[in-house]
Amino acid sequence: MEVKLDKRYQLGVSCAKAWAILSDLEEIASCMPGASLGERLGDNAYRGSVKVKVGPATAQFGGEVAILEVDEANRSMTLKGKGADKGGSSASMELEAVIEDDGNGEATLIGKAVVIVNGKFAQFGGRMMVQVSDVILNQFVDNFISKARALDGPDTLTDSSATALQTGESSKELNGLGIVWALLKNWLGGLFGKNPAN
Repeated sequence: MEVKLDKRYQLGVSCAKAWAILSDLEEIASCMPGASLGERLGDNAYRGSVKVKVGPATAQFGGEVAILEVDEANRSMTLKGKGADKGGSSASMELEAVIEDDGNGEATLIGKAVVIVNGKFAQFGGRMMVQVSDVILNQFVDNFISKARALDGPDTLTDSSATALQTGESSKELNGLGIVWALLKNWLGGLFGKNPAN
């Protein structure tokens, strides 16, 4: 099953800070909930894993991730990852990400990804996979913003970002409850013929 994602996130930080995080594979991995890098395979390639826990169930995908292309002048990069779990499911993703100036000196993260899922996870269907991806990406962006704000130099904090930093709400683990909520909304939407309001 193939899922296409096209996302834009206002980061509220300078383009220089956002690019400093995006252009570093280790920093990107540290922003992804449940992800960790292992053996280095080259300048921009690693073995890695992603651990997903929903309630008592845990799945761990092992695989490889690499930056295929980096364009410093345009603040863009292309990343590819692939992996499998012990249950026979596999997934691959190719991501193109760009940092753009929003016109006010702050960064917008634009990402386009193609995700291919095989095995038991493919049975969930495209709409459900998009909802689960949204939950994961929102956690990723929260962590990304926190890391960018922690870099040296001035940036203006938005109220929500300042609160998250003061209370230490940067999530390092995948939010299983958020995924369960996304799945529940999808199920209710199918039951009643439409998506319930957020």
